Amino acid sequence: MSNGTTTNNNNGSTPAAAPAPSANAMSGSYVTHAFVQVPKTVAILGVAFSGGQARGGVENGPQTLAEFGLHQQLRDLDWNVTVDARCQDLTHLQPKADANIGKLKNPRYVSRVCEYVANVVEEHARQGELVLTVGGDHSLGMATISGTARVHKDMCVVWVDAHADINTPLTTDSGNLHGCPVSFLLGLPGTEIPEFAWCKPCLTPDRIVYIGLRDVDAGEKRILREYGIKAFSMTEVDRYGIGRVVEMALDHVNPNRDRPIHLSYDVDALDPSVAPATGTPVRGGLTFREGHYICEALHETGLLAAMDIMEVNPALANGDVTQLTQTVAVGCSLVRSALGETLL
Repeated sequence: MSNGTTTNNNNGSTPAAAPAPSANAMSGSYVTHAFVQVPKTVAILGVAFSGGQARGGVENGPQTLAEFGLHQQLRDLDWNVTVDARCQDLTHLQPKADANIGKLKNPRYVSRVCEYVANVVEEHARQGELVLTVGGDHSLGMATISGTARVHKDMCVVWVDAHADINTPLTTDSGNLHGCPVSFLLGLPGTEIPEFAWCKPCLTPDRIVYIGLRDVDAGEKRILREYGIKAFSMTEVDRYGIGRVVEMALDHVNPNRDRPIHLSYDVDALDPSVAPATGTPVRGGLTFREGHYICEALHETGLLAAMDIMEVNPALANGDVTQLTQTVAVGCSLVRSALGETLL
């Protein structure tokens, strides 16, 4: 695989269009990162991909976050930043014909892209870098978690989302693969599809926990119950508060606080009033502070090994600059919180 990496002397971004964080807000933390080599480096993979769902524009999410200054913001937090450009154009992986497999749409394209991205994630993880994947639609979770698991075999996953994304090829109604990645990672019945043979089961039900669920299909509810997968819906967030929910989530997947954590964050976990420019918004989501607290708490563990920020879709701002700026700015600030930005 050719290396499209740029060094950390190359900014890789346009000057920020969003209001710049204050100098105090951008000061780095003193947390020791158990699974990141010193000097600490974050490898940013901007994956311009929308094939896992039907709404165009999400492929422009990575470039938009870069233009809003994400790369420099992480440098300001004392991270060395490597920008890997290999995933910015993946159209060469699109097959000329891609008939449905059962209900699954674009199955070969999604599989090829995810296999490619998984290899890139693995490469950076083996170098002791924290891998930040900026999507793109959440079918890419199949890629990023596969790549992380090849290096950090005892990892756990915190999946923050309005949706469970655990439909199988047998339960999906839409056929959109951004609603199915977790089922492939777990190797659930129905995922044994030759075109996805590269995606080996790398998760067990006790190594993934959900936060923020509120729009879960009937088939997904059955899967969560049958496999005993821990999920904290917005009901639990309301009942216990986000601090207690995060603590209980970590107690479940990482009881001794010694496993690498892969944080996969779909911005639609946030209420649409906080992040409107996303493909499947659902009312009643996480507040701005609840969403950021999750990232702050995971950073404080020192166990974060990889992070995804997914489903920012600039096209769905419908030309409203305020909605676009609001969603992209919150995407950037979630990443900053996970990588050490503190309020004091």
